[in-house]
Amino acid sequence: MFNNIILYTLLINRCTIAILIFTILEIHVLVFIIFAYVKKSETMSNHIHKLIEEGEHQMLDFKFEISDSKKIARTLVAFANTDGGRLLIGVKDNGAISGIRSEEEKHMIQTASEMYCIPNVNFQAKEWNINGKTVLEIIVPKSKYHKHKAPDHNNIYKVYIRVKDQNILADSILLKIWKYQNNKQEVRVTFTESEMFLLKYLNDNKKITLKEFMKAAKISKKEAEKTLVNFTLINMLKLEITEKVIFFSLYEEE
Repeated sequence: MFNNIILYTLLINRCTIAILIFTILEIHVLVFIIFAYVKKSETMSNHIHKLIEEGEHQMLDFKFEISDSKKIARTLVAFANTDGGRLLIGVKDNGAISGIRSEEEKHMIQTASEMYCIPNVNFQAKEWNINGKTVLEIIVPKSKYHKHKAPDHNNIYKVYIRVKDQNILADSILLKIWKYQNNKQEVRVTFTESEMFLLKYLNDNKKITLKEFMKAAKISKKEAEKTLVNFTLINMLKLEITEKVIFFSLYEEE
């Protein structure tokens, strides 16, 4: 009888120890899960805050909300036609996080790509929860083979590019350069009087615009464009694209 009592006591103690060990393990697992969640939340927050600190630029744009798929389509094609970029939806222009206002905004991005981008612009969407507010990150890669179009304010489809933090219409010279590159057309430069004038001018003045070239060389827009396009295609000229005009200068190898 006494031996049985001792045996039962030992069994109870072992069960108690086992329960304690199991409980401790559960606590450790729970702590690990909480730590991992907090760490993930901090990582998400850091990622978005780091992007916001950069401010809007050629490859980053902030949108408080999406209310017009056509307008967003212009941003998508501008990114795709230039160097790619990221769109943060639910972030104000000043960098304050407001969060997306409705689930409909997610669908409007897809609508913008499929209905108002020609051809469609591929993108990747990620959702980030920052202090209870959802920020939608749209990642647009640079398009390798196509130049995309989106509707302007008159619903006419045109090519847009990204310059600094603005979406602007592609210049006619850019369109001609892309056309030659896509078609792999042969470029011939004969060094006419106007072409020699351009080289001398750039050697003395460093850069020139289309209008300045037309006026200085006293030639037509068609001839001036042809010269600038040809010299750019054979890497004699490099482009500096601004929001209002394109500057051309002599290409110098670094």
